[in-house]
Amino acid sequence: MAIGLTPKFKQDYPLENLDQKSFIVLATEAIKKLNWNLLALSEDGLIAFTNFSWRSYGEEISVQIEDGIAIIQSSCTGNQMVDWGKNKKNVTAFLSQIEAEKTSLSQENMTIKLEELQQQLNMINEEHPDELATKEPATIQNFFSIFIPTEGYFVTPILIIFNILVFILMLVSGVNIFQPENEELLFWGANFRPYTLDGQYWRLFTSCFVHIGVLHLLLNMYALVYIGLLLEPYLGKTRMLAAYLITGIAASLASLWWNELTISAGASGAIFGMYGVFLALLTTNLIEKTQQKTLLTSIIIYIGYNLVYGLRPNSGIDNAAHIGGLVSGLLIGYSFVPSLKSFENKSLKAATIGVLLLVLSASGFAICTTLPNDIANYEKEMKRFVSMELMALEVFNLPEGTSKDSILIEIKDRGLYYWNENLQLLQNFDDADLPKAIKKRNEKLKEYCQVRIKSYETMYKAVEQDTNQYQQEMQTYNQQIEKLISEIAGDQLKP
Repeated sequence: MAIGLTPKFKQDYPLENLDQKSFIVLATEAIKKLNWNLLALSEDGLIAFTNFSWRSYGEEISVQIEDGIAIIQSSCTGNQMVDWGKNKKNVTAFLSQIEAEKTSLSQENMTIKLEELQQQLNMINEEHPDELATKEPATIQNFFSIFIPTEGYFVTPILIIFNILVFILMLVSGVNIFQPENEELLFWGANFRPYTLDGQYWRLFTSCFVHIGVLHLLLNMYALVYIGLLLEPYLGKTRMLAAYLITGIAASLASLWWNELTISAGASGAIFGMYGVFLALLTTNLIEKTQQKTLLTSIIIYIGYNLVYGLRPNSGIDNAAHIGGLVSGLLIGYSFVPSLKSFENKSLKAATIGVLLLVLSASGFAICTTLPNDIANYEKEMKRFVSMELMALEVFNLPEGTSKDSILIEIKDRGLYYWNENLQLLQNFDDADLPKAIKKRNEKLKEYCQVRIKSYETMYKAVEQDTNQYQQEMQTYNQQIEKLISEIAGDQLKP
């Protein structure tokens, strides 16, 4: 059972008395018998893909001949961490079939097959395939190479390092490694409609690099490594970086539009965007058709599984951001096609990215200026509410010996005045676009103010008349107030 970022199994096969072309003939015949798909062929080796099954996304089988030794490797093409021994079985089956072909293939048939092979190689040499279609995915040699920028894998490791550094800084500041508090996430730049629409638009960008615990970070970075290895060799550095940032911000905008009180953070929106870009490219003729089937299956399974998982109640997954990233990625992928066909045309590449930035800016402006932000206004007013509540309660802090007239003035001009002001403040939000939970709390707060007003009016009469006849009535009001305070505290929303 192989475990790793890209599970694989490798084995050397000495050619001994076989020449390279004869081995290639045996290998191609073995691939046919195993019902695998041959992708690439040369005098020095070949590449094939196994078929998709319920247990596997399909594996890449590569053969490279060096110094009389055929290096045979099977590696997973899907987003898998464990291959459950599948790669080893592939290599074993392949070598067993080669041995069978050595026995069954007559000398006459071998001569015919060698002639057919030479014709194939001649045809391949005469063709000039599209540059993009012949690019190979980048590879990871060991764990540390994940973080080292190389040709075809340059932007991805930088993005990974940046995400990890942000998380380390969060930990150093005291953030919990497994479950950060909401306030901590907001401090570090998470996306939250009341804050973002209140002029903090930078959260659309920063939220793409803030993660909600170490598990969230590791899962996202694993997915980023996988899609980066596949996609960046095709896009190049500039397009890769532009696609990541644009889809990340687009995902944040989608989350902003859909969610009222959800704190959104993480790189998954941008990662879904990268999957969307690759999905778009896989539906064009820019990538070799034999390779398309296996990769399409892998990508669609990853996208489908995560979107369906995000539909579960209380999953904590922001599907709006995932869908926003995916859709924007598809659009960006198709928009890249003309410049990818003319890969060295820098002007076309720059123009495409420029148009995409303009579209993103226009979309962002439209969303941020048309979405209501009554929640932010409500929260601001609630700060006034608390301040006036404290002033209304000052009547209970009057020093002993305060004259009757002063007490009556305090009850009427301070207590009753501020409770009525608070009641009016709450009533101003009756028609506001607020979540149901906030409206429910608002109704209880209005009831709380109304009971306070009745309590203060009764207290005023008791002081004015200098009587204890209202004591039972006051006790009833106090019980109602305590009950409402307890209910309001229990329903208190956390952002």
